[in-house]
Amino acid sequence: MAGATYRRTLLKVSGEALMGDAAYGIDSATVARVARQIQAGQQAPTEMAVVVGGGNIFRGSEASAAGMDRATADYAGMLATVINALALQDALEKLGVTVRTQSAINVQQVAEQYIRRRAIRHLEKGRVVIFAAGTGNPYMTTDTAAALRAIEMGADVLLMAKNRVDGIYDADPRKEPGARRFLTLSYMEAISRRLGVMDSTALSLCMENDLPIVVFDLAAEDSVAKAMRGEGIGTLVGKEESVLVGA
Repeated sequence: MAGATYRRTLLKVSGEALMGDAAYGIDSATVARVARQIQAGQQAPTEMAVVVGGGNIFRGSEASAAGMDRATADYAGMLATVINALALQDALEKLGVTVRTQSAINVQQVAEQYIRRRAIRHLEKGRVVIFAAGTGNPYMTTDTAAALRAIEMGADVLLMAKNRVDGIYDADPRKEPGARRFLTLSYMEAISRRLGVMDSTALSLCMENDLPIVVFDLAAEDSVAKAMRGEGIGTLVGKEESVLVGA
């Protein structure tokens, strides 16, 4: 769909993308900038849902490695995503964007319960829908939640917004100066080479349901709007053969 505006998209925003230059937590200026990106993207026009991570506050996998019960740690991580969702909701509403936050765990005082048909109706009415608490199940990452919600919503594309990483490389560009970025990358190569696109469960879900993934840098100017317009930024993961820049 290069060069064409996607009808419905799901944007995955990592918790780390909300930290800014801080070592922990939420940076209000960064959240406001992310909200402006989302506002600009929604005006493409397109229907837009968002899944937020929680790694800037709490990582269940790290807490589990330190001795915490894995299921308990993952539920704590889900609560961290609710905090991020509320911060992003507030920033969007300050810009005049109509937002609904839905949570996969019951936090009815601050968010709607996740109901697929209700979420779709919100999107059809032009509202941004933020999905919090992952899938509501331990042992599942927010990448998997993003893939699942994108498929459930009938999204045309899954936009993976990274923190200062402008796509997928054949090696770590921070360690290998000669690393090359993929323009396109096949699902199978992304899985087999373990290039850090997302976890294998999420990638498999996208492959099985033919859901393309665009990996791009959230910090780049107007990157969300450009990704929604199919302008070819970042790396497109899909059925296409893998192509490297300069190859």
